[in-house]
Amino acid sequence: MIRTGIRLRDQVAIVTGGASNIGRQYVLGMAAEGAKVVIADIDFRSAQATAREVRLQRGQALALKTDVSRWSSVQAMAQRTIERFGRIDILVNNAAMFAKVPMSAVPPWEVSEDEWDRLMSVNLKGPFLCTKAVLPQMRVQGKGKIINISSGTAFWGQPIYLHYVTSKAGVVGMTRSLARAVGASGINVNCIAPGGVVTETLQQDRAFMDRQAPAIEARCIKRLEYPDDLVGAVVFLASEESDFITGQTLVVDGGRVMH
Repeated sequence: MIRTGIRLRDQVAIVTGGASNIGRQYVLGMAAEGAKVVIADIDFRSAQATAREVRLQRGQALALKTDVSRWSSVQAMAQRTIERFGRIDILVNNAAMFAKVPMSAVPPWEVSEDEWDRLMSVNLKGPFLCTKAVLPQMRVQGKGKIINISSGTAFWGQPIYLHYVTSKAGVVGMTRSLARAVGASGINVNCIAPGGVVTETLQQDRAFMDRQAPAIEARCIKRLEYPDDLVGAVVFLASEESDFITGQTLVVDGGRVMH
C-alpha cells in the first residue's frame, strides 16, 4: 500500500516518461513516500494506467499526455500541474529515446542525421524544455528539486549508440550549469547515471540481454540491475536529505563506473 506523510509528504513531483519501465518505478517510489505525482508521458494510455495504480494504493496522481520535445506541450504540463496541485516541487527528467522508442544499434558512421536529431530532441532538448517550464514556479516557491537522468555510458563510452551516449553526456553538463544558475533561488539540480537496467521492454531485446554478462563481470556487485535499484537514489535527491547537494551526478550501476 502507498503510504503518505513520509519523506516526500505533500510534495508535487513530475516524472517525464513515467508511464512504464524505470519511470513507472520512480512514480511508485515517490508516491510511496507521500508525493503527489504527475505522470507526463507521450504514451497517455500507459500513463493513465500508472496513475490508476497509484490511486488504488491511496496515492494522488495525474496523467498528462506530454511530448517533451515540444515547448507548447511542456508548458501545458507545468500549467496543468499547478492547476491541479498548486505547486511543483520535484521534476524528474526521465523521458528518453532508448527502449520504448528504439534507436539504431550501429557504429557512429551509420547513424543517420534524422535519427540523431530525433534522439537529441527528446534526450537533451527535452530536459532543457521541461526545466525551463517548471523553473518559474520553483523560483516563486524559493525551493525545488530537479533530477536529470544520464547514463553510465557517458563515463565509460560505448562503441555503438553514439547519439545516445552523447545526449547523456550532455545531460551531465546541463546539470552542472543549471546548478550554478539556480542555486541562489533555492533549487537543487542533480543527476543520476544508471547502468544497463533490465526493464520489461529490454527483457525482450536479445542483443541487450546478451550484453549483460560482461556488464555484470565489470561491476563490483555481480548481478543484473533493475528499476527498483534506482528508486532510493531518486527519493534521496528529491527529499530534504539532499538539500545541500547540487550539481552532482550519482552513478548507480553496482560499481562499474567510479568517478
